[in-house]
Amino acid sequence: MIRVISGVYKGKRLKKVPSTLVRPMPDKLKESMFNIIQEEVAGSIFLDGFAGTGSVGIEALSRGAKLTVFVDELYFAVKTIKTNLEKCGAGEKAIVLLKEFNRAVIWLARQKMKFDIIFLDPPYKLLDERNPLKVIKKRGILKADGQIILRRYHKTRFEGKYFELVREAAIGDDVLSFYKHLSE
Repeated sequence: MIRVISGVYKGKRLKKVPSTLVRPMPDKLKESMFNIIQEEVAGSIFLDGFAGTGSVGIEALSRGAKLTVFVDELYFAVKTIKTNLEKCGAGEKAIVLLKEFNRAVIWLARQKMKFDIIFLDPPYKLLDERNPLKVIKKRGILKADGQIILRRYHKTRFEGKYFELVREAAIGDDVLSFYKHLSE
């Protein structure tokens, strides 16, 4: 069961994506992440990249984010995100994009969108092939004082060389890596 942990939508049950391609974020991991960033969420512009069920972005909205953009390239994930937003009555504070992540970032940059918090939960194997932080840096969609949070499998070697790693939190088999712009 996926649910909203805290905030105005607390307790709402969210629909799962009917596919093994989507790996929902466990409540314990989601709660740990939001405990770390709780001060930054209210009033933020939040990007939920590789959104799956949308539970992380919906949690951000529940905790006071002004707007969440959800990105996923799987049609059935986008359909599930829209259903979950509707269940919470949060559709007016959301943009849902059915796009491959790099293309979505390019589109968002053209719309002059900038984010306070970017959460990325890519398929684990994707990090072996490419670095999603590169397109974020190149297209400039992270605000100067913004942060990126990347969920990865603990055995995955990942170098976020485009941003400065400021914190890591290991919970079970997952690692949450927190990045900010490189210090000048």
